[in-house]
Amino acid sequence: MIKVGIVGGAGYTAGELVRILLGHPGAEIEWIHSTSNSGKPLSDVHSDLLGDTDLIFSDKMDFETVEVVFLCMGHGKSVTFMQEHHLPPHLKVIDLSNDFRLNRAENDFVYGLPEVNREKIKSCQFLANPGCFATSIQMALLPLAGAHLLDEIHVHAITGSTGAGQAPSGTTHFSWRNGNVSVYKAFGHQHLNEMNETMREMMPGFEKPFNFVPVRGNFSRGILASVYLECDLEEDRAVEIYEDFYKDHPFVTISAKPVDIKQVVNTNKCLLHVKKYGSKLHITSVIDNLTKGASGQAVQNMNLMFGLDESEGLRLKPVAF
Repeated sequence: MIKVGIVGGAGYTAGELVRILLGHPGAEIEWIHSTSNSGKPLSDVHSDLLGDTDLIFSDKMDFETVEVVFLCMGHGKSVTFMQEHHLPPHLKVIDLSNDFRLNRAENDFVYGLPEVNREKIKSCQFLANPGCFATSIQMALLPLAGAHLLDEIHVHAITGSTGAGQAPSGTTHFSWRNGNVSVYKAFGHQHLNEMNETMREMMPGFEKPFNFVPVRGNFSRGILASVYLECDLEEDRAVEIYEDFYKDHPFVTISAKPVDIKQVVNTNKCLLHVKKYGSKLHITSVIDNLTKGASGQAVQNMNLMFGLDESEGLRLKPVAF
């Protein structure tokens, strides 16, 4: 059994991580750190876990008792954590923040997108889990980048409210978000940087514009990314390239029909629909922002890092209706 520690246990990604790991046949949670909730049962914060676990939040972190630590803290805090703690050489770290996703050649963290870096992930000690928008959008582009077929990229993508984290704000308040849709961080979202870095790694010299307009949705979970670009490929050939690229990746499926968010909510799946309209290739990508976009992908990476089947503990049922 893989012994697991979780740092920053009160947020959405930590709660989702606990739910997955409680059903994982090859992993066991040893402790969950939260200074603000120390001594409380997990179900006091993650109420859906009532009856599923007797785990208690702790204010202590014993790195000698675990083999992997998941960092589920706010952005900027993981850098401080790595600086302030002397970690034993056996310990693996999976960071769910954006602290180590960039400048990959200059840090010790491997970028944890299994559909690109599976072999590197298998042998790494420190892993930077990708962002949720970045995961969904990159999945739509990786086959084209691998074939050196990228052109100027256009993306509109809508995300559920859990993507903003657990702390309430004016744009996550129910009375504002319900029945409402809004654009934010147009052409300047932080996930653009990690996506551009991947595209340039796969297609050296790629310098075309990457246009990304994020949208806040009036639902809790899921991302739908609508991606299009100029492409000379016939539709059948484009679909063939996508199917070939993802043939050995268990969580990605190319759909002949249009896809929707309910097909992937509560799963680690990514569904892609590829369609040609005149000279433009249009790719729709759907994932759950908390599973394939965060905690599910983190467990997928843990499986690879410890030599387990990639899909262990992740055969989850979608919420179809």
